[in-house]
Amino acid sequence: MFKVYGTSVSGNCYKVKLLLEQLGKQYQWQEVNSLTGETRTPEFLAINANGRVPVLQIEHGRYLPESNAILCYLADGTEFWPAERREKAETLQWMFFEQYSHEPYVAVARFIKKFLPPDHPRQAELPRLVERGYQALDVMEKHLAERRYMVGQRYSIADIALFAYTHVASDGGMDLGRYVAIDTWIERVKAQPRFVPLPAE
Repeated sequence: MFKVYGTSVSGNCYKVKLLLEQLGKQYQWQEVNSLTGETRTPEFLAINANGRVPVLQIEHGRYLPESNAILCYLADGTEFWPAERREKAETLQWMFFEQYSHEPYVAVARFIKKFLPPDHPRQAELPRLVERGYQALDVMEKHLAERRYMVGQRYSIADIALFAYTHVASDGGMDLGRYVAIDTWIERVKAQPRFVPLPAE
């Protein structure tokens, strides 16, 4: 049985939970409070020297960190990972986009606005983060205006990777009401079998 070390309110951890649920896999969830420094303890650093969640325990003594790497590992050989070579590359393209051009702005803005006090110095970062977050959402809106899913004609880990923080972008101060195609896609993802929501708190 897989074991996931994660923080429930984290979008990156939610990606892993959502895929495991939709695959119908049995797993154990070990809650790790990254907000209080539990990812920096010697015990946690022994399983991920980078001190971040999520981490998937594959078997005793074998651990895999990084949310999108975990998605690829779990999806291999399933309907969530495309069979066609080009679509595999496009799936990775959008997952790289999520980690480089989307998550650093949409997710970080959410973290600052939702989890840090109003007088925290990092609040000053929000205008730039929101601006760059909108740029990423604009790219997604244009792409989704012409298709139902991020890659090909079916739901995949590319959708899971981007859904995790996109659907809560308003937590970081971004107005999703201006994105018709994204809104339709969000509802399409929520309608997938065995969908589970991201905890609010």
